[in-house]
Amino acid sequence: MVSLVLAVLVLQSATTAAVTAARRNCSDTCDGYDKIPYPFGLGSSCSLPGFSLTCVGNTSFYREGESIPLVVHHHAHGPGYPLLGNLPIKYFSKGDNYLSATISYSVRMIPGVRDYSVHWEAPARHFAVSGSSFMSLFIVGCGIKATLFVGNSTVEVGSCSVTCVEAKIMEKLPEEVCDGIGCCFIDIQVNLRAFTLNISRTSDSARSKKVYAFISGDNNKYLLFRPIDALRSMLPEDLDPDATVEWAIPYQPNCKRAMEDRASYACVANRSKCQDSLIGGYFCVCKWGGNPYVHGECQKYQPPPPPPPPPAPPAVYGSIQPRKDCPMSCGNVSIPFPFGTEVGCFANEHLFLACSPPLPGTVIQVLELTSRLVVTDISIEDGILRVHEESEASDILSGSDSLYALSGKWGVVKWVVNKMTCKQAKLNVNNDICFSSHSDCVDVTNDGTLQHLGYRCKCSSGFEGNPYIKDGCTDINECLQPDKYTCNGICHNKLGSYTCTSTVILGVTIGLSSGGGIIFLAAIVVILTRRWNRVIQKRLRKRYFRKNKGILLEQLISSDKSVSDGTKIFSLEELEKATNSFDQARVVGRGGHGTVYKGILTDQRVVAIKKSTLSVISEIDEFINEVSILSQINHRNVVKLHGCCLESEVPLLVYEFISNGTLYDLLHRTSEQNGSSLSLPLSWEERLRISIEIAGALTYLHSAASVLILHRDIKSMNVLLNDSYTAKVSDFGASRLIPIDQTHLVTAVQGTFGYLDPEYYYTGQLNEKSDVYSFGVILVELLTRRKPIIQNEHGEKQNLSNYFLWAMRERPLEETVDAQIQGDGRDEGVLSMARLAEECLSLTREERPTMKDVEMRLQLLTGRRVASRARQDEEAQHAEDDEHGGVVPVVGQHGSRQLSQEQEFVSSQRAPR
Repeated sequence: MVSLVLAVLVLQSATTAAVTAARRNCSDTCDGYDKIPYPFGLGSSCSLPGFSLTCVGNTSFYREGESIPLVVHHHAHGPGYPLLGNLPIKYFSKGDNYLSATISYSVRMIPGVRDYSVHWEAPARHFAVSGSSFMSLFIVGCGIKATLFVGNSTVEVGSCSVTCVEAKIMEKLPEEVCDGIGCCFIDIQVNLRAFTLNISRTSDSARSKKVYAFISGDNNKYLLFRPIDALRSMLPEDLDPDATVEWAIPYQPNCKRAMEDRASYACVANRSKCQDSLIGGYFCVCKWGGNPYVHGECQKYQPPPPPPPPPAPPAVYGSIQPRKDCPMSCGNVSIPFPFGTEVGCFANEHLFLACSPPLPGTVIQVLELTSRLVVTDISIEDGILRVHEESEASDILSGSDSLYALSGKWGVVKWVVNKMTCKQAKLNVNNDICFSSHSDCVDVTNDGTLQHLGYRCKCSSGFEGNPYIKDGCTDINECLQPDKYTCNGICHNKLGSYTCTSTVILGVTIGLSSGGGIIFLAAIVVILTRRWNRVIQKRLRKRYFRKNKGILLEQLISSDKSVSDGTKIFSLEELEKATNSFDQARVVGRGGHGTVYKGILTDQRVVAIKKSTLSVISEIDEFINEVSILSQINHRNVVKLHGCCLESEVPLLVYEFISNGTLYDLLHRTSEQNGSSLSLPLSWEERLRISIEIAGALTYLHSAASVLILHRDIKSMNVLLNDSYTAKVSDFGASRLIPIDQTHLVTAVQGTFGYLDPEYYYTGQLNEKSDVYSFGVILVELLTRRKPIIQNEHGEKQNLSNYFLWAMRERPLEETVDAQIQGDGRDEGVLSMARLAEECLSLTREERPTMKDVEMRLQLLTGRRVASRARQDEEAQHAEDDEHGGVVPVVGQHGSRQLSQEQEFVSSQRAPR
């Protein structure tokens, strides 16, 4: 009772502090640091409990000595900065519950000592490094491996290694990204109230005397710096450690509980709103700006001011077409339009070039681009500028408004004519400067950031010249370039292309000159043309067959009797007949990797024919891999492969036809189309059955097939549903076979975000537990009916798996799972499936069950459901018997039979398969 009274007094004092701090003349500055927002404050009387700050000067704190190799470095900005416990604050984010802090460490490496450990804890429980703000832990050093753990546990967040080459080579290295040479990083995808960083030498000859570790934003992966310079200074000068720390009001677990006790409620401003925090507790926001923790600080809605009058039109420096007397060169450098050196000679202001006198040490005149880059060559066709080696890429190559970007090659710069996309330029005819009638628009991206840079123009295929000038793209005479364009016959140039005429046809044409001969000639031409086309088509199909590794697949089918019985190599003619020459009316699905057609074979089998797109022709190895794997699988819950066709430019796969789409469509797209997931109810029994069927298929692949088959891309989009909604696992293009004597396979990471095993992502080691993790995500989709990538309460994207693991710890089960599967005696089964999903999503593989264990436990849920219903029927029967005078009819094969079947099932599952 006494502790309860003390707790109430503390809460009341917190509210009193909120009111008092708004009225007192509390300082909100720390030397040059401005401004400290409430509930934070300098001293306990100016802040809520747990949010008190200390103002310190711009100094660094070191703990050095032979016995303490760790140095804690606080990076400060300005004359002074606030300190929260031992955490230096850089700035407070306005309008939300985040702050920016400096978390950095310096480890002095002692000879003979191999392993070091760094531990960090938040100032209080209601603070945590945010896992949803794209934070990373950066490590700078040489010959070391860093591993990050959650708190003091063995749960690994991630690891990375740093290597270095010889010092002379390191000094000559160009600027690079943080990719393992001198620097590496570990992504932080979970909220961390505390962490432990282990640093180990990987080589006794490592030169590092110090190792630097700091938490900063994800964008620092792409900031350029020289690794050797980073080792010489305390921290890289061009990096600014900036860790995002999330905080919350800790007095109540959520908004609902907080609003029940207004005496301790922190959202005191009118028009303020309470939101639950992912780290526990809650925080307050103002809809239109202001401080929700201070009375009267939430601002009212202010309508936007009327738009200013349009400015006077600027002076026009650009030109749609160049004037006739424009200079066409500067020294030995050609100047094609849209570039120019005089007004009226360039298309846009940023395309103006200043022709400068010869530079010292050069023998030709060059062009100086806005006094920043010295240009030595301009390519209209490739959209690049070649610049002098002594040029310095300054702000013309940086910023969101730049129309120039580095191409990834030394001395080569990309350029565009406008920031628009091609689609926007075509809609706005006045801004489209692809002036030639035979030109195309090309979208250009920045190689460094992969962001859209703008567009440029290019002559269409079969044409060459300048697309920015009227009629500037002219036809290419392919017949004059026999080394580039081959022709077995007589070449005839056409607009944009060319044709070849056989010498046999030409000779017959010359020999026949009479009227009857013309008719005969026409008939001969038709016959020879058809025969020629058939020969060409036959040769083309043979060439495609060899290119698509048809001989290899034929050997595979002939050498394996089990494969040849069920897999057939179809001819292109058969599939054209089955699909009415691939009629668009037969299309049943489109995706990033191809189009699926519905076809009817000559034996009246309905099939699905998958035709790959041209952009993935190079993925022929994945195609052969999928055929070889599916041809060895015979399971009712795996899509059946009838065969393939290799005579077309892109290979074709022939599957059994599955009519009801994918599990993803059933769970999610129905909700989008109808506005509510209640439009198509999916019962608990159906969800349990589908999960058992998927688990059965994966168990077969992992243990019952002739070799261990890892699917590697398990997701709801790759689970098809037939007429009876039976699940069929599909898409084995990324699958791999593992010999019996191997425990894992080291391979390039491949899969789908949201389903990808974290340990596989960080180590590259693939085993059957990676499929178990992906199946766990499907279980969570079935339980919650939410997509694998969701939007949390703050409008940020988050993995469904991370959200589910957090919700299982912090929220009641009924607030997490789909309302359709709750109640009616299902709660025990739903809880069991949720616990099973938790185990499948474990960050360490050793803690995940095998697919065989998963299937057995799901089957037991079905057995429990049947047994529960049997007991309910038996109790109802006994009640009816009592009403009829106690006469008990013979149960026979009903009441007792159900329990014996369940016992037989459990015992059979324990037997080896």
